[in-house]
Amino acid sequence: MRLQEIRTYTTVPPTGVGGSFWVFVEVETDDGITGVGECYGIPFSADVATSMIADTFERYIVGTDPHHLETLFRRVYSAGFTQRPDISMMGVFSGIEMAIWDILGKAHGVPVYELLGGKFHDRLRTYSYLYPAETDAAGNSLPNEPDVYHDGDAAAESALRFLEMGFTAMKIDPTGPYSFQGGRELSLAELHRAEYATRRIREAVGDQADILFGTHGQMTTASAIRLAQRLEPYDPLWFEEPCPPDQVDAIGAVAAATTIPVSAGERVTTRKEFHDLLKAGVRILQPNVGRSGGLWETKKIAALAELFNAQIAPHIYCGPIAHAAATHLGFTLPNFLILETILSDFHDSIVTKALAWEAGY
Repeated sequence: MRLQEIRTYTTVPPTGVGGSFWVFVEVETDDGITGVGECYGIPFSADVATSMIADTFERYIVGTDPHHLETLFRRVYSAGFTQRPDISMMGVFSGIEMAIWDILGKAHGVPVYELLGGKFHDRLRTYSYLYPAETDAAGNSLPNEPDVYHDGDAAAESALRFLEMGFTAMKIDPTGPYSFQGGRELSLAELHRAEYATRRIREAVGDQADILFGTHGQMTTASAIRLAQRLEPYDPLWFEEPCPPDQVDAIGAVAAATTIPVSAGERVTTRKEFHDLLKAGVRILQPNVGRSGGLWETKKIAALAELFNAQIAPHIYCGPIAHAAATHLGFTLPNFLILETILSDFHDSIVTKALAWEAGY
């Protein structure tokens, strides 16, 4: 059995349900077995991403035995005499590798989680972002609908709705817009708004649900520490990516200054960059299997995390194929913590059978 052909498909999801566009790949072997995968977060247009996928497959993967995943990873990782983490190349490879695992599962007649070591968990705890009660077709708040990211009372109401749905954990980022300039100092008003939202959510859900403080690298080290001190009384499950992802030492300084566990990982790739986070003090890793180097590499990341007594909470702000792959991987990880989940009709419309979700799992 040899890998013979690749096809790429792109689609644009509604706003708020998983990114600007999704890139799916379908790989076929010479004996007609096909597998599907998903590339996450390639920072180029869909047309360029499609060309990158075709080029990578033709130069490094076509004609290879799909069982030889270690060789395939090293070949692509070292492409162009780089041999270092490259988030675009790993995004391309991760989707292809995901499809290869699908092929292997079909070829051997078993679920992919059996090939990754077998089930350690029978079900996986999930969380979701807080969203407004009503949105337009694009997923945006209606004109008269309170904004959960700027209105703490609306955030508390949304948290109650998610609790009633069965979620026992929910995430929010009320700290303000993301920035391309790097970390910034939050104003006193922004600090107060973030603290108020967190307090109102805690008052609403009590001890029935965890709060995940899901920031996106907006803050300076000092600002993140000031915010963490305000949030500690409300006992969030984590403080996510408080500083820009290329500022690993800064993230580590925040981790050392707060009792809240610090999480990170959606914007890094391969063992090398996750090892850097672990050494800095991050104890909850958030790999996205469509970017982190693939399922096999992410399995290694999880094993590495065990040595630091750290946990894995896969990042899933993407399409249903990566979601399914992360679910298979999560079943096999002793140090699995929780899985991000986006429930939307658009996700379900793409696949023939949606993932089963019930009472927060």
